[in-house]
Amino acid sequence: MEFVDKKYKMISSENFDEFMKTIGVGLITRKAANAVTPTVELKKDGDNFVLVTSSTFKTTEMKFKPGEEFDEERADGAKVKSVCTFEGNTLKQVQKAADGTEVVYTREFGPEEMKAVMTAKDVTCTRVYKVQ
Repeated sequence: MEFVDKKYKMISSENFDEFMKTIGVGLITRKAANAVTPTVELKKDGDNFVLVTSSTFKTTEMKFKPGEEFDEERADGAKVKSVCTFEGNTLKQVQKAADGTEVVYTREFGPEEMKAVMTAKDVTCTRVYKVQ
């Protein structure tokens, strides 16, 4: 897992506002989230992993053990349940909200960039991050 401990800075984002609307994020939070370029770093801690997303707006940490469901608080404050799995250099996260909304995050880590594809209902958002 050569991508562990690398920092990736967002360089492009497509359809993020529409994606956030679909999962119920409010206007003010969407405006703030659209104005920042976050950095993502995946760390390993024993059997667990920590995905840190940081920006001038907010920093979040998602701690997980692959294959085990865990409680998560999204950056917008919504409480959800998630399961993360690895398939090679791809981290797949399935997130379920209390209202039944399911979001799938696929983060593909490469030597120079990380591509994150987020899908909720029929809306897909793609964000690309470059190694710092």
